[in-house]
Amino acid sequence: MAATGSEKQGAKAFYVTTPIYYVNDAPHLGHAYTTVAGDVLTRWHRQRGEKVWYLTGTDEHGQKIMRTAEANNVTPQAWCDKLVEEAWKPLWEHLNIANDDFIRTTQKRHTDRVQEFVQDLYDKDEIYKGGYEGPYCVGCEEYKLPGDLLEAEDGTKLCAVHKKPVEILKEENYFFKLSEYGPKLLEFYEANPGFIQPESARNEVVNFVKQGLEDLSISRSTFDWGVPVPWDEKHVIYVWIDALLNYATAVGYNENPEKFEETFPANVHLIGKDILRFHAVIWPAMLMAQGLPVPGRVAANGWLMVGGEKMSKSNLTGIKPQDLTSHFGVDAYRWYFLRAIAFGQDGSFSWEDFSARYTSELANDYGNLASRVAAMVGKYFDGALPASAADGEAEKAIQDGLAKAVATADAKIGEELDFQGGILAIFDFVKQVNGYITEQEPWKVAKDDSPEGQARLATILYTAAESLRAVAVLLNPIMPETSQALWESLGAEASLGTLAAQPVQTSATWGQLPAGATVTKGAVLFPRLEEPKKD
Repeated sequence: MAATGSEKQGAKAFYVTTPIYYVNDAPHLGHAYTTVAGDVLTRWHRQRGEKVWYLTGTDEHGQKIMRTAEANNVTPQAWCDKLVEEAWKPLWEHLNIANDDFIRTTQKRHTDRVQEFVQDLYDKDEIYKGGYEGPYCVGCEEYKLPGDLLEAEDGTKLCAVHKKPVEILKEENYFFKLSEYGPKLLEFYEANPGFIQPESARNEVVNFVKQGLEDLSISRSTFDWGVPVPWDEKHVIYVWIDALLNYATAVGYNENPEKFEETFPANVHLIGKDILRFHAVIWPAMLMAQGLPVPGRVAANGWLMVGGEKMSKSNLTGIKPQDLTSHFGVDAYRWYFLRAIAFGQDGSFSWEDFSARYTSELANDYGNLASRVAAMVGKYFDGALPASAADGEAEKAIQDGLAKAVATADAKIGEELDFQGGILAIFDFVKQVNGYITEQEPWKVAKDDSPEGQARLATILYTAAESLRAVAVLLNPIMPETSQALWESLGAEASLGTLAAQPVQTSATWGQLPAGATVTKGAVLFPRLEEPKKD
C-alpha cells in the first residue's frame, strides 16, 4: 500500500505482526481471523496518516512439518513451497490483506540471523548443554508440563490443545536460562499492565510465571529439519526459538540497522491464545537476554468455534474462507468476524448468524442507505449534490452523532483493539442517519416546489450524503472494496482525492463533500443473498 504524505521519514513505524503460520496444511477461518484483524488495525493506522509496517508469514521448520512432508512423499522444503505459493499467499491476496512483508523461516535472510542471535546468547553464557526427558506434543512443538496434560480413560496422557497422545522424548539439548528471567518478567508485567491482553490472558501468564520458570530447551537432536545450531551442527534450533525471531529478522536485525531502529519492536503481536506463553514469556525473556526492547503489546484472540469445537483441521471443522467469500463477498467476510466476535474472546460461527447479520446490517441498514441517497440526489437534483441550507436541530444531531462515532471508533479500533466496539459505533451512526431520513421524509418534502421546500430537501440530502462520505472513510480499513465504491458514487474521488488519503481523525469535520459533486447510483453494495447450493 502506498504511503500517505503525512508519514514521517525516520519515525518509528506502527509495527503489527500475526503469528507466522505453520504450513502443515492449508489456512482455515481461524488463521484468516487473526490476519484480517491485523489488516484492519494497520489500515486504520495508515488511515491516520501514520507510518505502518504489517508482517505475516509462515513457520516452516520442525518435526510436524517434516512428518507431514514425509507422509506426502516430498521433501520438507518442497512441501512448504507448495503450500505457501498455492494456498497461503493466494488467500491473503484474495482477502485483500495489505501486508508489507511475508517472511518464511526457510529464507536465508532469516536463518542466518537466527544463528547469529543464538550464538550471541551462547557467547553471553545464556545457553548451556544438558539433557531432557518429558512429554512432547508434536502438534504444539512443545515440551509439556504435567499441568498442561489431560488424561484419557485408559490413562494415556493427552495434549490439552490437540487432544492427542504426547510422546515421551529423551534427548541431549541446549538450554536457555529462562528460569533466571522470572523476576524480571514479573517486574515488567507490573510496570506494563497493558502488555498482555485480554486481562484473562494477563492473569494466566502472571500466575504461570509466579510458579517458577524452568530453563528452556532450545535445540533438538533427533531430527534435522531446522536451523543448525552454529557451534554444534548435530543439533537444530528449537522451532519456537526460530519462529519467534522472525519478528526481528524480518525488519533488519543484524542486517539493516536503520530499518530495525525505525520498526522494532512490534507495537502489537496478534496471536492465538494457545501460543500465549511463547509470546508473553519466552519472547520477552529472549529479548531481555539480548538487551533488545520488548514489544508494546501481546494481544491474544480467542478460538473460533464451530459446533462447540475449536476450528482446526484435526477435528474436521476447518472451513475454508473461500466457502464464505464466494457467497457473502470478501468485504462482508472481513466485517463479519470482527463484528460478531469480541476480539480476545472465544466466538461461535454459524452460517445462519452470518446471513442474518449480512441482511440486517449490511444490506438493509448500510447498503440500502447508500442506494436511497444516491437515487434521491439523482431524481431530485439530476445527480449534482445540492448545497445545504441552514442546518437545524436534526442536522446538528447528525453532526454530533458523527463526531461521537469517529471518536469512539478511533479509540476502540486504533488503541483498544476492540474491533467489535468500533464497528458498532460506526453502524450506530448509520442507523442514526437512516432514522434521520425516515423522520425527515425527503420524498414528501420534494413535493413542495417553493424555494423553502427545495432548500429543505437540499439540506436533507446533503446531510445524508456528507454522512456517507464519513462512513466511507471509517469503513475503508474494514471493507475497502465497498468503501471505494461508495466513495466514487458520492463523487468524492474527483472532489476530495483518494479515499486512502482521508485522515480518519478529521472525518467528522463537517462539510467536506462539496456542493456540485456528481453523485451516481452504482451497483448495490451488498446484493440480496441467494440460497447456498446444497450438496
